[in-house]
Amino acid sequence: MTKTKINSSFWLMEDSKPDLLCGRSADYYVIEEHFAMLVCATVVLGGFVKMVLRNSDVLVLAFLSVTGFVLGQLAYHFVEVHQIVYPLLRTPSFALYCYFLPLIIFMSALDVDFYILKNVFWQVLLTGLISFCTAFIIIGYVVLKFNKESWDIQCCLFFSITLGITDPIHSVNAMKTIGISKMYIDIIRGESLIICSVTAIFFGLFRGYSLHTSMFRELHVVMGLTLDIVGSIICGYCCARVIQCILTDLFSNTLTNVILCFSMVYMTFYTVELFGMSGIIALVTVGLNLDSLSFKPKMEFIITKFLIMFSSVYEHLIYTFFGIVIGCGEIKYFRFHTVAFVFILFVTVIFVRWLTIILVSPILIHSSYEYNWRWGAVLTWSGIRGVFSLLLAPDVYNLAEHKEEAPHMILFYVQAITLLTMGINSYMMIESARTLGLCAITLPRQMAMENAIQHIQETIRNTITLFQTEKLLTNVNWSVVERKGKIKYIPSETAQFSHVSQGEKEMSPTDEVLIEEARLHVAIIQMSSFEKQCNNGILGVEAARILIGATKSFCPIKGKFMNIYDVSTYVRSRSWLMKFKNMLSYLEYRKENTSFIPSGSNKLIVFVYSILSSEEYEYTRHVITLIYIFPMVMHMWPMARELNVSALISINHYFVFLYVLESASKLLILKRVYFHQHWNVLEFFIMVIGIIDIFCIYFVKLRPDNLFLIQFTVVMGYLRVIRFLPLFKMVVPFLINIAEVQVKKRLSLMYSITKGYVKSQEDAKLLVKHISGRESIYQKLYEILEKNKRDAVKELGLIEHEGRDVVIALKTKQTIQNVIAKALKNLTFLWSRGIIDKHEGIEMNKVLLSKIKALNNFPMSIPPPIPDNYLPNIVWMEKKDILINFFKERTRLAHYDYGDVIFREGEMPQGIYLIISGMATLHSSSPTFGIENRVAPDRNLQTFYTEYCTSGQVLGELSCLLKREMEYTAICETSLQAFFISLEDLYEGFDIFWPTLEYKIWLKFALGIANQYFESIVDDEDLKFESCVLLNNAYVETLSSYNELTINKETMKIVIIVYGGVINSKTEELYPAPYIIPQTCEQVQGVADVSKLLIVQESEPAKSDPTSHAMDNTGLRTTKRDYTWKRKDELEAGHHFRKAN
Repeated sequence: MTKTKINSSFWLMEDSKPDLLCGRSADYYVIEEHFAMLVCATVVLGGFVKMVLRNSDVLVLAFLSVTGFVLGQLAYHFVEVHQIVYPLLRTPSFALYCYFLPLIIFMSALDVDFYILKNVFWQVLLTGLISFCTAFIIIGYVVLKFNKESWDIQCCLFFSITLGITDPIHSVNAMKTIGISKMYIDIIRGESLIICSVTAIFFGLFRGYSLHTSMFRELHVVMGLTLDIVGSIICGYCCARVIQCILTDLFSNTLTNVILCFSMVYMTFYTVELFGMSGIIALVTVGLNLDSLSFKPKMEFIITKFLIMFSSVYEHLIYTFFGIVIGCGEIKYFRFHTVAFVFILFVTVIFVRWLTIILVSPILIHSSYEYNWRWGAVLTWSGIRGVFSLLLAPDVYNLAEHKEEAPHMILFYVQAITLLTMGINSYMMIESARTLGLCAITLPRQMAMENAIQHIQETIRNTITLFQTEKLLTNVNWSVVERKGKIKYIPSETAQFSHVSQGEKEMSPTDEVLIEEARLHVAIIQMSSFEKQCNNGILGVEAARILIGATKSFCPIKGKFMNIYDVSTYVRSRSWLMKFKNMLSYLEYRKENTSFIPSGSNKLIVFVYSILSSEEYEYTRHVITLIYIFPMVMHMWPMARELNVSALISINHYFVFLYVLESASKLLILKRVYFHQHWNVLEFFIMVIGIIDIFCIYFVKLRPDNLFLIQFTVVMGYLRVIRFLPLFKMVVPFLINIAEVQVKKRLSLMYSITKGYVKSQEDAKLLVKHISGRESIYQKLYEILEKNKRDAVKELGLIEHEGRDVVIALKTKQTIQNVIAKALKNLTFLWSRGIIDKHEGIEMNKVLLSKIKALNNFPMSIPPPIPDNYLPNIVWMEKKDILINFFKERTRLAHYDYGDVIFREGEMPQGIYLIISGMATLHSSSPTFGIENRVAPDRNLQTFYTEYCTSGQVLGELSCLLKREMEYTAICETSLQAFFISLEDLYEGFDIFWPTLEYKIWLKFALGIANQYFESIVDDEDLKFESCVLLNNAYVETLSSYNELTINKETMKIVIIVYGGVINSKTEELYPAPYIIPQTCEQVQGVADVSKLLIVQESEPAKSDPTSHAMDNTGLRTTKRDYTWKRKDELEAGHHFRKAN
């Protein structure tokens, strides 16, 4: 058999040496198909070992490394095994680097929080550079001092760089289990990515130098570094935008996204490397620019799992392959000194990490108030080495000037250090955290978890109580269910509860400590709310990113609750856009009005002015100015100026003559008005400069020996450049349009941000009771969240007042999106139940998704409707012409200025107000909902209540319905327009449209209370006003004092008391509005003069008389429903309730 010769192999050798150094070259016919069997066997073996060893990565990698070494030794002695591993030995080491590293680096960068990294970027950069330099110096010195191999200084330095790279994955895996702050995790991972990037650039420069014969000059290094860093970042950012567009495409499926994500990672790496830049930096940039919002909902989890799976398989292959390569080398080089040198290297690596943490401790202290010496001691064990060092290890030999006899020993040292650091450092990190008490769960966190567990336990008890009423579950052993249903929080192996005595628990923690713990929980709730809103289409991706980034930016600030003004500062002020637009509006050219010309003026003057003010003349002037560019260039070019002196002077005279003629004509016609236009002033100034320029040239000809005159003439010649300034007049309108679009985008973005912030505050208020069980903490949190919400709502009103057309367009777009999202949800329900065929469901899904995609081209602004068009927007009018025309004849448009009082608290209602434009503030004590303090003395009332109302909202409905005093004072925050419907006209409408109109107003009020206070509970219910009127999904019932209502669980799904109060007839427990009646309650009794209950029916309610739904009085309905009234005369009393008033 002939010896197989190849140009490249795992080791790059000189021409005088054989192709392969590990073992021997193949003197037989190579069958490469055997190598596929080796790859598959490695993947299967790694999976089985990982399953047996319970996911212990270091033991799995050590086992695979030993297995690879044994296989390499067998290949060294037996041909049958050698032909299996021979394709691996032929593979260039850089090929393995390009095969495996891109996906691992991308996954590491994808897990880094870009917002946190941006806030601590300089700290991360300094940490990475300090770590790189420290490892380079100390490890390099130790290798030169203690290594017995004949390594030259270049090989030692390359080895120290390779061994100084911390692994971006394994360095932080142990940190996640001990509860360390996410900021420290991102700092360590960011440091590792910086070191990887710097090392990749460093090796890439030397690799390129070794492959080219050109001289290694300083300029080559500088240009290479600039191209690697700047060019790679730009390419990575562009690729990130492409990947984001692919992943967020509404029509792409999961399989397509996974395949494209996987392929785009490698495509980015290879494309950037092809153009001579750094693929590693490009992939780091791609990973940092992608976050959870860059994926469709639930897509991030799938892609992340896919990346973790492949990176794990790649690690198994890398350690097995390098074990094989080491085993193919000669075993005589393994001596006692080898073990000693490995120990020395390990100690040196640990010492380097300790020294690095000591040097960067001031930086970490500045980054967070939580950092102390204990966390520093834990972080010293974070210097774990991994696959990046191993993949670059062959280049230590390949790039060295002097080729070593045993290059496989370089691989052995690096692989041994990576395994030792993975095992020992991970163990020591966890043990040191336990010993120093950092794994102990603090008392505030314990209290928060206990409070959450109590809430879950209460939910379980309520569920058991509800199930006990089921007829089919009467024979269930409920004692067993209750015993098995009890839960107790068991911390993980690394975490543990801090042990405090009962006295310490009573004395501590303070309110400040609990507030700080609760603040972090509130921030997490807010970020979760932002992401949920974005996934549901309520919040735009850009707005969600800004809000999440702002929350993470203010999180490290102790005691800081982010408010809407902090977000506005984070977004950066939009004032520069408005100033730029105002400046452009000032510069915009406005033609003089012909009224400046006296009526008896000469016809010639009128004719000349019509020419000067025509568009054709303006275009002709601009064309002549553009033509003058060529003579101006010749004037600036000395050689061309000397050859064409007379021609340039003639052209200059002609150009100045045109300016003089135009300015003189306008001055004669417009006189003083000529100088009112700033562009005319500029043209007059250009004319004066041109005339002075001509006289200077003339005087130079008379006095050619005057140096000052010559210099002044040269300066005047350069001032001819200002003749091109009038060209800017053409660009100004275009720039104004661009500025207006940007202002509208900024207003739309700020409105979305503010609206999303308001929603997050509402979500946090709903969950604030589960954060802390202490009443004082709950009260403080509630006050903070309520104040922040009020400020945000006020900001919403101001933004809407500033750009009504923009806000109307945004609201319209979001409403369309919500409607289509609801249709998609219903389609999914019908599809899952088999009502719609799969093919039909896919086609309908495409139609709805295309409508959502079409909203990307929705206009930025929609003109506000005229005032008369606002009446149909009142929901209880249902867009019925008879109602609209009735109230249109009886309404009047009221105008209010800033600070005007519309009505005051305690006054009798005069009517209702429909806000057309502007914003009003409502001030009052906390709403009572018809419950007096004597009825609910334990009710937690605020001392002051503020709410903001904007266009489209109605004021005074409830007071008019009840004919009671106004419960709040309405003050105008801006100039305000409102439709006013008097109380007499409203009650006249009640008489004419009896009984439906009054009931519908109550229904609208009840639905508003339900959506405001119980949104998370009624979110899945179809509680739109139209659905409740037409389909009777929900209706309003009235209870007077001492009346009782039996709750039928078969037909009544949810019962909400929206006004007044009721008590449980059995337990006499009070349910003040707003309150959801528990499902265990069977009968309620009214305790207020008037109590209103919103009843949400089951999806398939019991059949009733369809004509019964039309007859309503003040909430009392003459329906034939399955419940029992205790007082039969309530119906008659209800008929006279309104008229008695």
